[in-house]
Amino acid sequence: MSVSANDVKVLRERTGAGMMDCKKALTEANGDMEKAIEILRERGLAAAAKKSGRIAAEGVVESYIHMGGKIGVLIEVNCETDFVAKTEEFRSFVKDIAMHIAAAKPLYVRREEVPAEVVEKEKEILRAQTLNEGKPEHIVGKIVEGRIDKFYKDICLLEQEFVKNPDQTITDLVNEKVAKIGENISVRRFVRFEMGEGLEKKQDNFVEEVMAQAKI
Repeated sequence: MSVSANDVKVLRERTGAGMMDCKKALTEANGDMEKAIEILRERGLAAAAKKSGRIAAEGVVESYIHMGGKIGVLIEVNCETDFVAKTEEFRSFVKDIAMHIAAAKPLYVRREEVPAEVVEKEKEILRAQTLNEGKPEHIVGKIVEGRIDKFYKDICLLEQEFVKNPDQTITDLVNEKVAKIGENISVRRFVRFEMGEGLEKKQDNFVEEVMAQAKI
């Protein structure tokens, strides 16, 4: 059966499970929300929401260097125990996120970190663009809000589509790992360096090369 995007969104909010897992559960449950929640709980995929409030004070700082030093990323990802932080699975997971950052160039971890003045400036630009497109004044505000939402998805790590699997966001990826290892996980911070960024020079397409490697 067909599953609405809104039902998937509601199920994700109630369980913390990934988008694709929610869609599959709703399809299997013929659209029954409570049955879909049961399915996710049986599979251990509804655990992420319960664990999100627990303190994650352990973790790792991981690095990813690409193309012989052309792009570099440092990232801190937290979990609850030192035991999990030292596992190969957790470190590989963090490395995947660092590779994603190298390819997708997010500017912030989450939308709450975007400075208010940056958002207001973007709204001004989008409002001018919308008016120039000839849209009626009374719907401009609603159009701008929709485009601001896309702006967040472009620049915020947790809302971006994972370069290795565009069917899931980074938030989905984190929630999937939370359900699997049984601990809260939090992406705390990152920094991305691109050699020569900001200098006038020949433009090498580093990002395309990283994305190509990430999808292999």
